[in-house]
Amino acid sequence: MHIPDSMLQGAICPVTLALGAAGLTTAVVAAVRSTTKPNATRFAAVAALIFAGQMMNFAIPGGTSGHLLGGVLAAALLGVPFGVLAMTLVLAVQALLFGDGGMLALGANVCNMALLGVGIGGLLRRPQLGTAGQASLLAVGGWLSVMAAALITSAELATSSSYSFITVASTMLGSHLWIGLGEGIITAAAWLALAPALQKGSSRQAWVAPLLIASAVALFLSPLASSLPDGLEKAAAQLHLFSDSTWLAPLADYRLPGLGSNALSTGLAGLFGTLATFSGAWLLRRGVSDIKGRNAA
Repeated sequence: MHIPDSMLQGAICPVTLALGAAGLTTAVVAAVRSTTKPNATRFAAVAALIFAGQMMNFAIPGGTSGHLLGGVLAAALLGVPFGVLAMTLVLAVQALLFGDGGMLALGANVCNMALLGVGIGGLLRRPQLGTAGQASLLAVGGWLSVMAAALITSAELATSSSYSFITVASTMLGSHLWIGLGEGIITAAAWLALAPALQKGSSRQAWVAPLLIASAVALFLSPLASSLPDGLEKAAAQLHLFSDSTWLAPLADYRLPGLGSNALSTGLAGLFGTLATFSGAWLLRRGVSDIKGRNAA
């Protein structure tokens, strides 16, 4: 659901950029003030895992595909403020390095996938329900986050085109019903697998496991991802919305230059993106600590 620049016209880009910046600023302030901060390696490993997870498109009925958005998972594993920071970093890496989502549309993508998805995940964090109850709520939250993002995206696309919101939304929601189901299942399964290790705080297991999983997914499994158009691409084709990217990213289409379009090229590009996300997230988390330290001084 990464919107390229060419799909948005008029005032929608500056408006969503302002909203995204306001939400991100709020998240930074809340992260600095938080008394339950994830350590830098844990934060970085979860961000890297979400990046790698978004590379894994899965086929759904109707000749299209979907992939993890990850906002609810980020909220469940990191909390809301740090979940927003992790998702925003992932979206920035995707846009800058891979041309996945436009630079001018980055504000819209942050609003749709980071602020909205993490916000829904935060509302559904209920540790007192126990493991099964929390997993069920996260599954529902994952589905809701996709449907909410599809609706907001539909409004943005309708504002930027001659189509009505009803027309765009009806085209978007059909495929995203299935994508949301996949999101819910992946979110619950990932939380069940990773939450016990992450609850151990600063132990090595709390960050090594998600980083190793992310690296393996990016290097070995991402070349096997479905090549079918995702839900947004399918809707754009049906509505004849121009979708060519205008940003010449160095690793466009998740391919390593010089290696063509083979599986090795995709796997190595994915691994590079995973490690870049991990490194950027680690530095970001350390930056939050530095801000806290300066404020205390």
